[in-house]
Amino acid sequence: MSMVSRPVALDTQRIRGDFPILQQTVQRDRPLVYFDNAASTQRPNAVIEAMGDCYRHDYSNVHRGIHTLSERMTAQYEATRTAAQHWLGARSPHEIIFTGGTTAGVNLVAHSFGATLQAGDEILLTVMEHHSNIVPWQQLAERRGVVLRWVGLTDEGTLDLDHFRASLNERTKLVAVTMVSNVLGCVNPVAELSQWSHAAGARVLVDAAQGVPHMPVDVQTLGCDFLVFSGHKMLGPTGIGILYGRESLLEAMPPFLGGGSMIGTVRQDGFTPAELPAKFEAGTPPIVEAVGLGAAIRYLQAIGLEQIDAHEQALAQQCLDGLSDLQGVRILGSRDDQRVGLVSLTVDGVNSQDLARFLDFRGIAARAGHHCAMPLHEHLGLANSLRVSFYLYNTAEEVAFFTAQLPQIIERLR
Repeated sequence: MSMVSRPVALDTQRIRGDFPILQQTVQRDRPLVYFDNAASTQRPNAVIEAMGDCYRHDYSNVHRGIHTLSERMTAQYEATRTAAQHWLGARSPHEIIFTGGTTAGVNLVAHSFGATLQAGDEILLTVMEHHSNIVPWQQLAERRGVVLRWVGLTDEGTLDLDHFRASLNERTKLVAVTMVSNVLGCVNPVAELSQWSHAAGARVLVDAAQGVPHMPVDVQTLGCDFLVFSGHKMLGPTGIGILYGRESLLEAMPPFLGGGSMIGTVRQDGFTPAELPAKFEAGTPPIVEAVGLGAAIRYLQAIGLEQIDAHEQALAQQCLDGLSDLQGVRILGSRDDQRVGLVSLTVDGVNSQDLARFLDFRGIAARAGHHCAMPLHEHLGLANSLRVSFYLYNTAEEVAFFTAQLPQIIERLR
């Protein structure tokens, strides 16, 4: 009889010991319950110390320097590129571009790949996209006359795959889609979307800001052409992110920013760009931030993405179960399909901002607003929502505390 292996349960208490910020009390000496991980995660000692060690012992600008500090710093910087390559399953480190984050990565593609598009070409988006995967394409439409088309949702709150396939045509040049909705929590079938898009002759960009930190991601399996994510959503620092791009596409695309580092030669009458990946890394890069990202990757690899994913799904299901009997509570997205560890909700007659404020009085850090997804909220007929989002250091006890406190808060606000 075959045995199916299951992810080992996380030792959350041990993990929490790695995060200094979680050891504090807030709001009248209440223990901090940090449920705002979809916006930004906390940093373990491994990341804090790696960045501190750079500043204390190794800091220098990278590349071209022939002195000891520059060579040491360059080695650490490039080690993170190699780690990201293996993390994503990219074929070459030349396919890994350091950016300022997900937003910067999408803008790079919108400007550089977008320069190859013509008026009348179409870009396919979904109504669940983050503003970072909407506004750059709207700006491109203004610049070059491309047409944006939108894919809606099913009644269950998942991507309408029939609508997606029907929206593809010979004019579709790019599909820009989130891997995981930062509001609905649903995981989109990116591999299928890529297959259908490529059959129509379109390229695919994946916003993986809510995917890469939480589950194993392999760009070869996904079949995407571009993928972007941010370090600060996966235990790393702000100001650093990764753009993965197929090497052949990156080679054909013009540079985005001009300046130092991205050049091969500069003359009075022009310049030639550098080879990949320097071609898209103009100026002094986020050096220490890259080292911090490398430390975050190693930390997550040591724990295991499968274990993290299973842990978060268990917390999300516990949360959904704990809210199931509350009258007037609307859960956004499907309760049945696989979701990542986040739950967004609204309460009839209660403002989401008030909910978040009263949760904070009890030490629970949650987020209220449109979560940079205004078109999605408009599509759902909502102005805003409350979101709680979990990560590897959150516990079942914290979820139970939240689901016990929320009804009391709702009763008081009503």
